[in-house]
Amino acid sequence: MNILWKDPGLPTDSFYEVRAECTDVPKTKFKIKSGKTLSVRKWQSAFSPEGYLDIGQTLGRIYRGGIHPTIRGEVWEFLLGCFDPKSTTEERQEIRLTRREEYYRLKELCTYMFPLVGSGKFITAPVITEDGYPTQDPVVLLEANPEKLMTPTNQATVASNSTISCPKEEDKKIIQWKLTLHQIGLDVVRTDRTLVFYEKQENLAKLWDVLSVYSWFDKEVGYGQGMSDLCSPMIMLLEDEADAFWCFERLMRRLRGNFKCVGSSVGVESQLCNLANVIQVVDPKLHQHLEHLGGGDYLFAFRMLMVLFRREVSFGDSLYLWEMMWALEYDPDLYTQYEESDSERPEDAKGKPKSSKQCGKFEREYLRSGAKVGEPLPISVFLVASVLKEKSVKLLTEAKGLDDVVKILNDTSGNLDARKACSGAMKLHKKYLKKVKMEKGSAEKGST
Repeated sequence: MNILWKDPGLPTDSFYEVRAECTDVPKTKFKIKSGKTLSVRKWQSAFSPEGYLDIGQTLGRIYRGGIHPTIRGEVWEFLLGCFDPKSTTEERQEIRLTRREEYYRLKELCTYMFPLVGSGKFITAPVITEDGYPTQDPVVLLEANPEKLMTPTNQATVASNSTISCPKEEDKKIIQWKLTLHQIGLDVVRTDRTLVFYEKQENLAKLWDVLSVYSWFDKEVGYGQGMSDLCSPMIMLLEDEADAFWCFERLMRRLRGNFKCVGSSVGVESQLCNLANVIQVVDPKLHQHLEHLGGGDYLFAFRMLMVLFRREVSFGDSLYLWEMMWALEYDPDLYTQYEESDSERPEDAKGKPKSSKQCGKFEREYLRSGAKVGEPLPISVFLVASVLKEKSVKLLTEAKGLDDVVKILNDTSGNLDARKACSGAMKLHKKYLKKVKMEKGSAEKGST
């Protein structure tokens, strides 16, 4: 007898266990659903015997039902462009080993410059002054030597020894790097502190190590507040620290522009400007109202874009939201773009049409529209726009000032439906491309 049965889904809380005393944490809505979630079996069946991946057949499933937590890390490596789907298993293993060696060389250099890197410890107080002199902060001394009780006598002894081993630093790049180390430590202890995983000192130290090495690796950007929120899931999902580092580095390729500071402005302001343009096109009335309230710079959406909605949903749902976003905007040329500069790419590879079957739905929509509007805007901008659009009536009727706007948007925290937000983003993206194309067509007709 056939009975229609809808799979209620399997909760994923056991994979990202929350500390017992943390009772006010948002509940995870994401559930593992048979036939919808990308399973281990479905993932493995997408590979040929040589290891070539038909990623196109997995993207739709990721968008519909996310990724099973047991394979999330390795799938993310492909979605973020760590590996080329057109590579063999053997080629990927070779790349992985080379990258691991490169990471541990970088880490060794960082350890040479500051021995606490890789020690299983981390610091939360400044270790150097802006003019290069080492600080003698008792907190640093205690963090570096936790087995020693810091009495005034041995504190003076350790301090005097530190002075001998740490002369004034002259290299401005090293000074700048060391100035970020305590800020990373302060953020690390605040990151995902509700999770059992981060009760262990070794996991906190691992997160600090990866962010410290990245800060040296990408000196132009260094470290910015919010990066720990982006890096934390990589530490949890990928067992090898080097693999976690390179996965985070690939994510930062997309987001590093948000953290770049030019004078007094932060890079994310360009994305806020893009958001303003999108709202102006898809909901002119709302844009006009926000401008009237003094929110035309859209700074109230700063956090959503900086840490990709980590505060708006539970930890588990944020992972689901991210992988949906990456699956939707997946570009099969991603790995090649990251590995080769434009000048190194062969002439026949430049401008070569992409296989739409291997592209994410968001990317396909952009290619299909033929809208030549420069670099495509990231889906994150449309996600924020969809949240604003959903709250449009409330914002128009209840927001009398910027404080009201912030309050209305804060109501989203812990309540955002990841699937619904992505669906709304796709609809807005389609509407935006259509309107931009129409406006451009009208402008061209008017000039002839």
